[in-house]
Amino acid sequence: MGSPGLSNRNNGQQQWLGITEPITLGGPTDYDVIKTRELEKYLQDAGLYENQQEAVRREEVLGRLDQIVKIWVKTISRAKGLNQQLVQEANAKIFTSGSYRLGVHGPGADIDTLCVGPRHASRDEDFFGELHKMLSEMPEVTELHPVPDAHVPVMKFMFNGVSIDLLYAKLSLWVIPEDLDISQESILQNADEQTVRSLNGCRVTDQVLRLVPNIQANFRTTLRCMRFWAKRRGIYSNVCFLGGINWALLVARICQLFPNALPNMLVSRFFRVYTQWHWPNPVMLCAIEEGSFGLQVWDPRRYPKDRFHLMPIITPAYPCMNSSYNVSSSTLRIMTEEFQRGNEICQAMEANKADWDNLFEPCSFFEAYKNYLQIDISAENAEDLRKWKGWVVSRLRQLTLKIERHTYGMLQCHPHPGDFSDKSRSFHCSYFMGLQRKQGVPVSDGKQFDIRPTVEEFKHSVNMYTLWKPGMDIHVSHVKRRSIPNFVFPGGVRPSSLSKVTWESKQSSESSVSGHGQAEKSQEGKVVVLGANDDRKRKQAEDSVDSLRNSKSLTSLPPSSRDVHEDGNPISTASSCSVRCNDSEINSMSELQSEKPDLKSSGECPGDIETNESVRTNLQVNATLTAMDTSSSKEAEKLAIEKIMCSPYDAQQAFSEEPDELEDEILDYRNQVKDLGGNMKNSNLDSSNSETAVAGEPIIPKRETTSATRLYSNWGSEELEVNLLIYHKKS
Repeated sequence: MGSPGLSNRNNGQQQWLGITEPITLGGPTDYDVIKTRELEKYLQDAGLYENQQEAVRREEVLGRLDQIVKIWVKTISRAKGLNQQLVQEANAKIFTSGSYRLGVHGPGADIDTLCVGPRHASRDEDFFGELHKMLSEMPEVTELHPVPDAHVPVMKFMFNGVSIDLLYAKLSLWVIPEDLDISQESILQNADEQTVRSLNGCRVTDQVLRLVPNIQANFRTTLRCMRFWAKRRGIYSNVCFLGGINWALLVARICQLFPNALPNMLVSRFFRVYTQWHWPNPVMLCAIEEGSFGLQVWDPRRYPKDRFHLMPIITPAYPCMNSSYNVSSSTLRIMTEEFQRGNEICQAMEANKADWDNLFEPCSFFEAYKNYLQIDISAENAEDLRKWKGWVVSRLRQLTLKIERHTYGMLQCHPHPGDFSDKSRSFHCSYFMGLQRKQGVPVSDGKQFDIRPTVEEFKHSVNMYTLWKPGMDIHVSHVKRRSIPNFVFPGGVRPSSLSKVTWESKQSSESSVSGHGQAEKSQEGKVVVLGANDDRKRKQAEDSVDSLRNSKSLTSLPPSSRDVHEDGNPISTASSCSVRCNDSEINSMSELQSEKPDLKSSGECPGDIETNESVRTNLQVNATLTAMDTSSSKEAEKLAIEKIMCSPYDAQQAFSEEPDELEDEILDYRNQVKDLGGNMKNSNLDSSNSETAVAGEPIIPKRETTSATRLYSNWGSEELEVNLLIYHKKS
């Protein structure tokens, strides 16, 4: 039996990774090589790589941790009265997962680790009991924080300055061998649910590494890029957006579809593919297998709950599950818009009208909306705040879902993934959510969104925290953009938006210049500056191409890259594409040319190329031409993507009922929600009243900022009437 992600055709004569044939097997062009080097330097300058000293320290910490768990398991084996032979053979082993295992971690990042122990080492008594005690007595261990009641029980701590998240998996073995392979399905035999979830991270990570080509050169650089981009754009988060494993799976699928492409092209195709993706069609690296232990796998045809998943990204290891169930309709829309923005910038980069700085511009979250929810939490001490914060964050997703449902989708939320601290207050932090009326919903005079029942429901669920202590407090308020507190901005100073030039503002400016003479006059100085930068960057790119052609650096490229450049003729990265859908092969794409088109004989200038003279004089445009940027190759890619999305799950439809996880919580509020629709229409309360806290806390007045960027031009463009009373849990 072959690899679960290895497909073949013609009786094994051709093989590829993934459930479909690649879109193209073409290799990189000179342009791709240059832009990839620029990208790598950009990521290096951004501080995304740890130094050698820190890398060695991490290895030492992991080695020390492995020694500790081996001592621990022998200690508890002896205490349980096992015979001398079993005590001597008793063993436990440390595995890694997440960004560290994938090789894309940065300085100061956590190490996700898993302790695998034998059948007689229990989770509650031994792992969270004896091992916790051992760690607490070690001077090199600090900030020890066990979370035994989490969905995946974990022990968090710092070990010699390295942050560790330690999970535990109890196997049905008396002795854990040193050469244990946890990727084998048999490892799950007789495992409890918590063990299966704990093992899942390592098993998924290892399977991803088996299912992607060119791990070191292409996959890791591309994944670093996309993780960095997602963090800069405010969509990297396990709460409502996508976390580390989600981005790894999305990037891995692109690597399967373009196995010989360098990171520059992979980044471009990432945005192109997912801009065209028809969610909720699932992203899968391999076929979903039922397995032999009866564990539930993701299947919307059989399990109604799976039909509510809006952006399914399926893990490749048994039991295959949707890793992105947290995504809501609002956050899916935000990410879709960000994919579109990334696609536009990549196209502009290929035309030499943008650069990597444009792609990685931070999201102007606090300028994008006129209305926000502010969730303040506080506690008596740092330890209580850490516990309280973790609990509240785990419930924030429910708040966004409930607001959307209780307003019938007319009010949408954009949760900011990070938290902010007011330095003037001890043991305090705040979370923010942007609020906006759904695009297309008509604005009715006097109409309000009364979200008081929703806030009350959210508060009720938060206050169910079993480890609540006096001082653990939560405060929810509606604030307008002008009243956003200064502590959310770097240095506590509200920036001057008028002096900030973003990709969106530049595009809007260029659009105005081309369409209105008056606007062209008012923006004349800015256009001249941008034009000068474009000429300088184009000259640098041409010089880089000349330098590359005259150097021997191509010999250091991977074989696929060297083959493309040996004759000096770039190859079109488009090739024939046939994909398998529902176990049947579809061959409908025409063969595309594998050599540079002869523009003289055709008399045509595809893409952005206007004349044959520009092809001869501009090497970068010539390289861009060979990178599937003609209209015909883009159409071919579009057809390929459409066929890739053909799957047994393409008929997936969301039902109107609530998902299981919210049914019990919402049941008691059904009547309130029904009344909400009428109250919204008849209410005459002014939104300014909602800025006055019932508990008497003042609202900090702030000056009005500029309008939202073009990306969020439809978000928060109007003042919303939000009626929100502040429910405050007293100590």
